[in-house]
Amino acid sequence: MNNRISACPRILQYRPPRIAMTLLAAASILQLALPDTWPAIAAIPLGGAAIGVLGFGVMLRAWWLFRVHQTAICPTAVTTMLITGDVYRLTRNPMYLGVVLMLLGVAIGTGGVPFYIATLAFFLIINFAFCPYEERKLEQGFGAAFMAYRERVRRWL
Repeated sequence: MNNRISACPRILQYRPPRIAMTLLAAASILQLALPDTWPAIAAIPLGGAAIGVLGFGVMLRAWWLFRVHQTAICPTAVTTMLITGDVYRLTRNPMYLGVVLMLLGVAIGTGGVPFYIATLAFFLIINFAFCPYEERKLEQGFGAAFMAYRERVRRWL
């Protein structure tokens, strides 16, 4: 692997689930500590729950496919197989999409502005740090097969 790929941004040393949990904890603290600071957004508990469950299902399905195909889940580990079927036909990043949907579900369910901010922050970190790194790694490891896949399937939806 060349130095351009192995010399990854510092944020990549943190795992996306931990980033999501940290952002969720920070949003919870902000919401509880400063409840009257945020503009009112209607909470839609059932809608938020539905989106969160959908996100969990998408993430779990993608995780299961990685396990079945015995390839690394860690973004910085060596990927041994390019998975392009199942949920990977809809999005190149179903695990990340699932986490974004779970965070969005919390935001919609609570109506809390800090939770919307946490969702956006997670999306931006993943989209601008993790995805480009992983895509360079996959292009280097799988060449034309990944490039053809990237042309067929969007990064998100």
